[in-house]
Amino acid sequence: MAEQIIKPKGVVELFTSQGCRSCPPADRAFEQLVRQGDVVALAYHVDYWNYLGWADTLASSENTERQYGYAKSFGRSGVYTPQAVLNGRDHLKGTDAVEINRRIDSMNGKGQGLVVPIDTRRTGDELTISIGAGTVAGIGKADVVVVYFRENQTVEVLKGENTGQKLNYWHSVTDVQTVGMWDGKPLDIVLPAKVIGSDKSDGCAVLLQATSQDGQPSRIIGATVMIEKHKI
Repeated sequence: MAEQIIKPKGVVELFTSQGCRSCPPADRAFEQLVRQGDVVALAYHVDYWNYLGWADTLASSENTERQYGYAKSFGRSGVYTPQAVLNGRDHLKGTDAVEINRRIDSMNGKGQGLVVPIDTRRTGDELTISIGAGTVAGIGKADVVVVYFRENQTVEVLKGENTGQKLNYWHSVTDVQTVGMWDGKPLDIVLPAKVIGSDKSDGCAVLLQATSQDGQPSRIIGATVMIEKHKI
């Protein structure tokens, strides 16, 4: 089965919710980033707005936990939606695709981009992740994180702040798994490929991500994404 593999300039992780009235503009900006084709774009639906009357059909407590982990890394006391986290280093309100691109380009200019090469290839029932060598100041090791997602879904919201809207969601995260650790040397990891193209997920991103001293998600120094070939 054919896949499309993107060589990205940066990673955008959007924390969003179907129950948040401020989120649809961010979801539309996020779609622009997906269509742009040069970033790893991942949407994490959180569950803490469910009390407003609509339980987000794509949300998980694990997504919420990841956002709180970033809050600790950034020294923040709380979280918000819609929040865009860029390369695990910075965050902003996720409604402005132009500003998100500007921030990512600025990071690249400062050497804070995706400096470690990652390639993926699917052969039969195997998915091989190949990570190159690299030296990154302040980072001796990094986790190899695989983020599975569903490429595109439309959800009709029947209750809550977005009642009556049919909302289009791209790259909604279904699962996050840490599959290895990189120590600066070339590394190959082989995984079962059966999750890609299943009913649950039709794409995955690979993030090479450092953690803070207390184990929270931090700087992303390499990334790629593989999706089933699509038309957008």
